[in-house]
Amino acid sequence: MSGSRLTTFIFLGMILGIAVGYACSITWPDPQTAKEIAGYIALVSDIFLRLIKMIIAPLVFSTLVVGIAHMGDTAAVGRVGGKALLWFVGASFCSLLLGLVLVNLLQPGHNLNLPLPEAGAGTGLKAASLSLKEFVTHLVPKSAVEAMANNEILQIVVFSIFFGVALAALGEKGHFLAKGIEGLADVMLKITGYVMMFAPVAVFAAIAATITTQGIGVLVTYGKFMLMFYFGLLCLWVLLMGVGALLVGTGGISRLVNLIKEPFVLAFSTASSEAAYPKLLSNLERFGVPNKITSFVLPMGYSFNLDGSMMYCTFAVMFIAQAYNIPLTWAQQLTMLLLLMVTSKGMAGVPRASLVVISATLTQFNIPEAGLLLIIGIDQFLDMGRSATNVLGNSIATVAVAKWEGQLAASDQRLDHVDGAAAPAE
Repeated sequence: MSGSRLTTFIFLGMILGIAVGYACSITWPDPQTAKEIAGYIALVSDIFLRLIKMIIAPLVFSTLVVGIAHMGDTAAVGRVGGKALLWFVGASFCSLLLGLVLVNLLQPGHNLNLPLPEAGAGTGLKAASLSLKEFVTHLVPKSAVEAMANNEILQIVVFSIFFGVALAALGEKGHFLAKGIEGLADVMLKITGYVMMFAPVAVFAAIAATITTQGIGVLVTYGKFMLMFYFGLLCLWVLLMGVGALLVGTGGISRLVNLIKEPFVLAFSTASSEAAYPKLLSNLERFGVPNKITSFVLPMGYSFNLDGSMMYCTFAVMFIAQAYNIPLTWAQQLTMLLLLMVTSKGMAGVPRASLVVISATLTQFNIPEAGLLLIIGIDQFLDMGRSATNVLGNSIATVAVAKWEGQLAASDQRLDHVDGAAAPAE
């Protein structure tokens, strides 16, 4: 199935999912019944996400090791990694700062006209799991097998870097093993193609299940906050694409956006940037980013460069503070920004990570943690936007590092695929 056809089917799946979900919510208004029905509908999307998780670990390992082996020396690995981390820190700071400025200007938490949860209400989230000490310790896997079994992307990246550097240092001795791992990467990308054909049905199920339990009314009740947050994401998209245009020109950024629209829509509709990873990897190579750059920078980006998630953290913390009428000085807000710069780097391996980070931040500034209950109900819809933004941010980060390294292919050397056939890009 060609990229354009798949994107169209994904959109159709979203629309049909909203319609079916709405029909189910009014047919079975009882919350318990609706939840049970949604559980059966969600089986389809759960299977799809499990298929994605099935291939993520071997795909990240194989492509990252091959990328490092192709670089040939540890100096190149350190140089590329350093440039990637520098970009990630800069992008993270811009995302957090933009979210902070916009939430102060838009004031989404004022005049909320909703009953506020009691300050002592429990949320069931464990903020302590994101301490700096535990994050640093968590970086290094106790076992490579355990890291892969649990899909710990950050730990897989660390192990793969060590493995790839050692393999490159072996020279000719490691050539045979490098070829075998490269073959594994090719197999995993082929499996990815099969899994992606299932995406439109999975998108339909995910949307239908969410609307069945939450009802279409949740979009109206929290419409103000959601519109303001998505406006913030739109501003971030414009900023990221503006920087991208400075790097590769307006024609280049247009071509890049066209190539990543399929993984972007997939991440949005499934609320999972992981689901977009395999397709994003291959489409960035079609844009002209060398395999050794893509397979090295992109997995790092999935651990360190979550632009959409970080903007959401500042937006949500300030929204809750405004809802409870708790003023924060600019000094406190800047402290919060720096705190989020650190704690957000632990998002990669934590379930419902953004909510956990927000919970940890709320307790630091004496804001009722129960305020999370205001946004938990719509977190799925917000997660769709931030997952898609993470895909865009990591795409531009990978292109930026390739450009910085002088290894981005010229426009006449890039390949675009039309209906499955390779043809030179215009």
